[in-house]
Amino acid sequence: MIIYTVRPGDSVYSIAQRYGVSSQEIILQNQLENPERLVVGQALVIPVETIRHVVTAGQTLYSLARGYGVPLDQVIAANPDVDPNRLQIGQVVNIPTEPANKRTIDVNGYAFPNIRDITLRSTLPYLTFLSIFSYQVRADGSLVPIDDQRLIDTARQYNVAPMMVITNILEGASFDSDLASTILSSREVQDTLIQNVLDTLRTKNYSGLDIDFEYIYPSDRELYNAFLRRVVNALRPQGYIITTALAPKISATQQGLLYEAHDYPVHGALADHVIIMTYEWGYTYGPPMAVSPINEVARVLNYAVTAIPREKILMGMPNYGYDWTLPYRPGTAARTVTNLGAVNLAANVNASIQYDRVSQAPFFNYYDSDGRRHVVWFDDARSIDARLRLVERFRLGGVSYWTINSFFNQQWLVLDSLFNINKIL
Repeated sequence: MIIYTVRPGDSVYSIAQRYGVSSQEIILQNQLENPERLVVGQALVIPVETIRHVVTAGQTLYSLARGYGVPLDQVIAANPDVDPNRLQIGQVVNIPTEPANKRTIDVNGYAFPNIRDITLRSTLPYLTFLSIFSYQVRADGSLVPIDDQRLIDTARQYNVAPMMVITNILEGASFDSDLASTILSSREVQDTLIQNVLDTLRTKNYSGLDIDFEYIYPSDRELYNAFLRRVVNALRPQGYIITTALAPKISATQQGLLYEAHDYPVHGALADHVIIMTYEWGYTYGPPMAVSPINEVARVLNYAVTAIPREKILMGMPNYGYDWTLPYRPGTAARTVTNLGAVNLAANVNASIQYDRVSQAPFFNYYDSDGRRHVVWFDDARSIDARLRLVERFRLGGVSYWTINSFFNQQWLVLDSLFNINKIL
């Protein structure tokens, strides 16, 4: 697989001819709704395992390997009949597009119960865990029920481990600090909650539990740590997997309601996997920017691997973007868009897609029918590839997607080109 960026004058047919694949394959793999209308700057995944490169003056196998970003030993192995010390002008060299020995990683995907069946089934081959979002915890330790059995049963058909998710989301609202405090301050409430979790795990046939408590008061940090210990002591002897979700911190002393109660070393010691939510730098009520800038993600991982065993870390991957109206005014909301929807919008408004090298993310500007200027930041194969390569750079355990409710084929094609997916069932 290679990633191609559309240039002026390109067509699906001309790109297909260039790489020796069928036009239909490019259309299907990239979910092109209107193949006659490509967007300049659009990233396309081309399903080829090898690039045939014709040698020009001054080129060496080393320079070709460096230029294509492929290890030299893999280029040499792909060309057993080529003398690596004596290339000739016009000679054809095969450049492999995928690693020779892909590492196996864990992949989690969060899903809401209303996910379409075709989307779920199309995505499950790429997952280790399916985390179904979410059982909201009430102040008395009871759980708000969700319609999750279809997802659990389907996950198991694909050898994917279904994970129960509990959150401190207040019914009809959002994450609630007071609700978390009530739960964390009472052993009696925790006893009820843990028993309800165990009952649900058993009756629904879940493989484990993901704890996603957010916006916890800093003063409740140690209470949260103690609660995690109680959960682990109750669930692990029963053979259940325990995962926690953490805010993206860059230091142990980072201040803010989102960060302070999330104790990286304690979670790293207790949980089997820790999901770090490395997204939402660009968010609904914030200023326009990439949702998951690679430079910011790397800062988080630089700290995370010092506090958590790296093989336990699942790096968060967003599966969406935002459309902001300009000029941005604090308090105004951006519109959420799917990655595929962003490209289709660019085509509809005749915009060219640009690529920011610092954040490693695509964006474009357009004017709406009322003459208002917009900027859209999203993900494509290029930004996905760049961020996934951090998993190898930091030798992480894997990744976690928020969410899989919209199917973006480039997301999974890039993942599959770089890694094998662990299946534990």
